[in-house]
Amino acid sequence: MMTEMDILSEDLNNAGLRSTLPRLRILKILEESRVRHLSVEDLYDELRQENQAVSLATIYRVLSQFVDAGLVVRHQFEGNKAMYELNDDEHHDHMVCLKCGTVIEFMDQKIEVLQKQVADDHEFEMQDHSLTLFGICKFCQ
Repeated sequence: MMTEMDILSEDLNNAGLRSTLPRLRILKILEESRVRHLSVEDLYDELRQENQAVSLATIYRVLSQFVDAGLVVRHQFEGNKAMYELNDDEHHDHMVCLKCGTVIEFMDQKIEVLQKQVADDHEFEMQDHSLTLFGICKFCQ
């Protein structure tokens, strides 16, 4: 019977990464977090609460490796603050509240069709896309 750490280790190995403790811990936090989009600082705080001695530089390095391996997606929602989420291979778009920073995921097939139509109208072969709406959420209005 495989443990949770065995499964995480297998995920890392499948992505071509060795299973190190920092990688395992960061991947576990990303998988178990109630909040889907985490910053480097969020991960650092979580690791400190678990008494894990991992530097910010290590977290940045691990996240960069995860992005390169396709395990994690990096978003630049506002300013210079990057947010990270597990790559579940399911396309979705985002709405970001400018007051509280809440990130809301959504998928709308009509928007997807319209984006494809716009690309086709311009004879543009779309490879990928992302849509982020910025505004004020219902709780901050």
